[in-house]
Amino acid sequence: MSKRQYLLSGIATAVAGVIFAQSYVTVASAADQAAFEPTPAQRITARQVALLLDRAHYVDARMDAQMSQKILAMYFDKLDPNRTLFLQSDIDEFTAKYGNNYAQRLLRGDLSAGIEIFERYRTRSNEYYDVAKTYLAGDVNLYTDKTIVIDREDAPRFGSKEEQVAYWQNQTAYSLIGITLNQEDDKAKDQAYLNNPELSRGQDLVKAESRTPTEILLNRLNRQQEQLARLKNDEIMEYILDAATTTYDPHSNYFAPVQAQDMQIQSSLQLEGIGVSIRPDRKNPDYIRITSLVDGGPAAKSGQVRANDLIIGVAQDGEPMVDTVGYTTREIVALIRGKRGTNVTIKVKQPNTPDSQARTVTLTRDVIQQEESGVQHRVIEMPYEGSTKRVGVLEIPSFYLNFQARRAGLSDEEYRSVSKDTEKALKDLVAQGIDGLVVDLRNNPGGSLDEVAKMLGLFIKEGPVVQIQDNQGKVRIYRDSDGGKQLYNGDMSVLINLGSASASEIFAAAIQDYGLGLVVGNTTTGKGSAQAQRDDVALGSMTITQNKFYRVNGGSTQNKGVVPDVELVNIYQGMEFGEREYKNPLPWDTIDSTNYTAAGKYSQSLIDTLQAQSKARQATDPQFVYLGKLNEIRALDDDKKPADINLDKRRTQAKLIENETLAAENARRQATGEAPYTDWSTYQAHLDAISEERGAMKENERPKLPESEAYVLETARLMFDAKKAQ
Repeated sequence: MSKRQYLLSGIATAVAGVIFAQSYVTVASAADQAAFEPTPAQRITARQVALLLDRAHYVDARMDAQMSQKILAMYFDKLDPNRTLFLQSDIDEFTAKYGNNYAQRLLRGDLSAGIEIFERYRTRSNEYYDVAKTYLAGDVNLYTDKTIVIDREDAPRFGSKEEQVAYWQNQTAYSLIGITLNQEDDKAKDQAYLNNPELSRGQDLVKAESRTPTEILLNRLNRQQEQLARLKNDEIMEYILDAATTTYDPHSNYFAPVQAQDMQIQSSLQLEGIGVSIRPDRKNPDYIRITSLVDGGPAAKSGQVRANDLIIGVAQDGEPMVDTVGYTTREIVALIRGKRGTNVTIKVKQPNTPDSQARTVTLTRDVIQQEESGVQHRVIEMPYEGSTKRVGVLEIPSFYLNFQARRAGLSDEEYRSVSKDTEKALKDLVAQGIDGLVVDLRNNPGGSLDEVAKMLGLFIKEGPVVQIQDNQGKVRIYRDSDGGKQLYNGDMSVLINLGSASASEIFAAAIQDYGLGLVVGNTTTGKGSAQAQRDDVALGSMTITQNKFYRVNGGSTQNKGVVPDVELVNIYQGMEFGEREYKNPLPWDTIDSTNYTAAGKYSQSLIDTLQAQSKARQATDPQFVYLGKLNEIRALDDDKKPADINLDKRRTQAKLIENETLAAENARRQATGEAPYTDWSTYQAHLDAISEERGAMKENERPKLPESEAYVLETARLMFDAKKAQ
């Protein structure tokens, strides 16, 4: 990758460092491990990173005393995101000592302050592990009248050791209860398979876990403590420097040499593996989150793995499931990658859901060929007011481009790109006589800026498509440069959601600003910045935000995202996902509008009418009613609210969530003429079997999920309603 290549994907950093949120404190610092002495190369690296932030970042902010305070606060949060590690006295001590000079130290290449703070963190962590394991060696009471708040991101830090001891004991008991309930659910599913073998559809899905909950939790704690002991000095440097870069914005990052190598491993995993990008969950780094799926990879093809899933287990072919809670990105990558043609099973769940709702998906490792996937198109026939409408559907998974082939000097005909594939698909759809077009950009993470500009040229006759502003305030305008050609000028709509990012937002915003089509769905990610990759630092690599892009009307997509004309049920409701959930996101702002001519098809009164009509339909459509109910159920399990440390109460809460979820599914099935499930275990067992079955199908042969297809049909309906009203 060229050091000047701009990154326009929704997730600019695929791999992050090892972060341990669960830690324990003591008031003494004498036990801190002796700090390492940085090498000349490490000191040079620190100075280079600091100078780039000071002089080359899009945010024109100096590395001064004010920035020192901000970087130090970010460093504390990076090490202790859940505020359970450092006492307030620790924060006060280090802030008084380094608060006004921390940034200046980095500019001099001085890492000593960051190293000292890290070693205090290491001491606290080891004390926590020792206390937690001692607590587990006794008789842990799982039937208390106590409660615990798991999400403490905004809570005050503990003021005393006693407070902290009590919290970590509660945390240990809470974790033990969670593992116990998960085992109960797994055993119930095992029994369902034994009682009704047909549920497994010929697959061996019985887990038969033999370890006790205490054994599982002790294994996690030992593994985490061993990981902490194995950290290399370069990795500690990464903590320090990455805290400085992310203080400027979330997409500027520093990667130590081992992590830079891990990024390459991720890339090779995308070439021969399952095709996922992962990083520690920001709120609970014990969990590894899937940030995006590689178009054409086994994970994407399975239809059962989703961006935002948390990986909680991995099993090699024919071997037991390994509990990966507490694993690092490197360790999970090592478990997942393997020879082409071999199988790996991953256990994943959506955030804010109990482990009992985890999905087990078996994937066959493969060399991922973009030629096998990319743009998909189809025609669906939709009843509409007494007639049948032919709807063309374009599914755009990303704005892909084979950069290596282009750099190698190959001609356009010798490699694939999203604009070329879309052009072919559009010609085929037009030849089939479609009445309207739905462009599906849901969960599209972005991609090439050049490609999105070319894509827009297929729909826009002429004019600007996006503006790019650098850190000096200079603005470049990308224009449709195909000489006035317009491949498609019929009715169209664009379907987006919170997973639509970066280049996807550019496309949707331009269609909206030009008034060429309705934009339907949910507000997008809000990633309106571009990064440059810097491989010229002494050690490792760095991404730095140097550009921000703007709509043709002058508004930024940053932070605010693209707001749809018509809102549909948001499947990500209540999840902390997207640019607005990051710390220190760049703000939304505006620059001058370009000179462009809008079609002006959609007045505000028309949009208001369409929204009201759609809301009424969603209130009765079985699929939207089902998804809305799932949002309500998800809100029942909120980590920001006190949770009971009582197995019976937690079992009752889990049962309530299970009953509500089963009722929502059965109501949907009855509304669509299907037989309801008899109980929760049968329902979960059936889901696991269906997931395995769908995963074995080719992507193009797999039936569309009805809850997903409901969005396409409603988007098409709105498009035709808008045309009728004009």
